[in-house]
Amino acid sequence: MVQMSGYEPGTPSWVDLSSADVDGSKAFYTALFGWEAQTAADPAAGGYTMFSLRGESVAGLGPLMHEGQPPAWTSYVSVVDADATVGAARDAGGVVFVEPMDVLDVGRMAILADPTGAVIAVWQPRAHPGAGLVNEPGTFCWSELETRDVETAKKFYPAVFGWDVQTSTFGDGEYVEWKLGDRSLGGAMEMGANFPASVPPHWLVYFAVDDCDATVIRSTELGGSVVVPATDIPPGRFAVLSDPHGAAFAVIRMGALVP
Repeated sequence: MVQMSGYEPGTPSWVDLSSADVDGSKAFYTALFGWEAQTAADPAAGGYTMFSLRGESVAGLGPLMHEGQPPAWTSYVSVVDADATVGAARDAGGVVFVEPMDVLDVGRMAILADPTGAVIAVWQPRAHPGAGLVNEPGTFCWSELETRDVETAKKFYPAVFGWDVQTSTFGDGEYVEWKLGDRSLGGAMEMGANFPASVPPHWLVYFAVDDCDATVIRSTELGGSVVVPATDIPPGRFAVLSDPHGAAFAVIRMGALVP
């Protein structure tokens, strides 16, 4: 068990899903990952649902907030000061979609896009530090930026979150690891010809699983679709899936992905 009580600033600490069918999403993910779902009774929470595993919060779920908003998973990065981080993002060429706002007593958040168009959120924790379990089957384990301009991203994220950049060879291209000191936080890669032009730059959320192939089969049985079939890569065996409402996510059998 990898149990967390807090996160160093600059660390991805939470993921949540915006869905056009909250009840359908609850049914899909609880069946796929064995999560439990509890929707906040307070009307001020806007119907936000917490997914949990063995009593620990692991991810969130809420309705779409704007017309035309696509269903999607969002990665949140823990920060000391959401307002200051948003200011740094603007200075570095980012676009702010949701200005810093208090979320009840649990934290302060903002949503922005990097200069390449990928959306990411910031989280200034108060009562809710982030996911209580990570890096084990059924939990969030990695976030990966898919972008058509890695070089611009390599300037933006260090300026905003203080990340270091480590680039290595991956197949015919390069893979970027975002780091704080010697600790890897996430990745980035160039979107090649295998990505349709209609797919925008985005952050892909990974969940750890015991058996990648079995999870792909189960997802399909539950109405999901396969974007990238189960494939062996140096860190393990992974697949990219889409839930029944169109939100993409990845699953990976834990290997060397997260130290």
